[in-house]
Amino acid sequence: MRTLVISDLHLGSRLGRDVLRRPEALAALLEALDGVDRLVLLGDVVELAEGRRREALAAAEPVLRAIGAHMGPQRAIVLVPGNHDRALARSWARAQGDALTADALVPPDATALLAEVTGWLAPAPVDVRTPGVWISDRVWATHGHYLDRHLAPESAWGLLRGHVRRRAGRPQVVGAAAYERARRPRTSAESRLARRLPRPLATLLEDAAELLRAASMPSPRRLQPHRFAPLTRVLLGHQMQRASIPALAHAAARVGVDADWLIFGHVHRSGPRDGDDPAVWAAPGGRPRVANTGSWTYEPLILHRATGPHPYWPGAAVIVDDDGDPQAVGLLDDVDVTALFHRDGRHA
Repeated sequence: MRTLVISDLHLGSRLGRDVLRRPEALAALLEALDGVDRLVLLGDVVELAEGRRREALAAAEPVLRAIGAHMGPQRAIVLVPGNHDRALARSWARAQGDALTADALVPPDATALLAEVTGWLAPAPVDVRTPGVWISDRVWATHGHYLDRHLAPESAWGLLRGHVRRRAGRPQVVGAAAYERARRPRTSAESRLARRLPRPLATLLEDAAELLRAASMPSPRRLQPHRFAPLTRVLLGHQMQRASIPALAHAAARVGVDADWLIFGHVHRSGPRDGDDPAVWAAPGGRPRVANTGSWTYEPLILHRATGPHPYWPGAAVIVDDDGDPQAVGLLDDVDVTALFHRDGRHA
């Protein structure tokens, strides 16, 4: 069985950087589906975190209907919610408590929103899994946002917390429910600030620290001129290898996953690609190995004047054949930027 894994479509994003709304990008994906037996949508499929649910769903519907129609009734689709589309199944997941497993099968009507989205994928049969899915006995795939719990500040772009850096052996298994229940913890530094300073002043300093951290990351678009894109790419890649991958492996072990390979999305950095050092695409100790699905968004602050193939170029995917090792690929590497991102007639 050949499985294609994609994530981070962010359909309906406010700035229109979700490339699958472009005919060229959607055509390339549908062509790639001709050679696979199963499609895994590994989270952040619909952009539901911007407070524009109606607009996002309207943008997502034609794309998801095209994907479902192309897969047809004989080839399965697996949907795994991420953090930007957690509204699809999070209420159901939290209601399971400690019975929530690493690949729990979610009823397609667990929420009205989930029923609507899975309905668009018809006639393809759809399984909904959370927080991840076993693609084979060796390979577990998850969106990856659980890793945020082990970074400071709690974000995909944070720094690795001390309890992960100093760990010895496998961590204690707490299950997926612990991540679904958890609220945002404060770092020890933040806690000390809160104890030693008046709460408003402590909050101000915490926010200033967050702003400084974010200034070199892709989210705050007004803080980061396009000319810094090459430096941003290097910083993000270094951060992912030094922090995100160890945090992901730690989170998976705490959920109870023992796999040879972990596939995740979330950080939008496809890999390992040609030229990547395989040693950094693995947990401390070399197992599990890790692959990332990249994204289907065009981010000018990272890709300014870049072309594919590129680790942050949209259209990335991971292919898994039977029980083989996952392979990162770029499905849009030959597509020109003007076909992927334009706004009011201008390209990035």
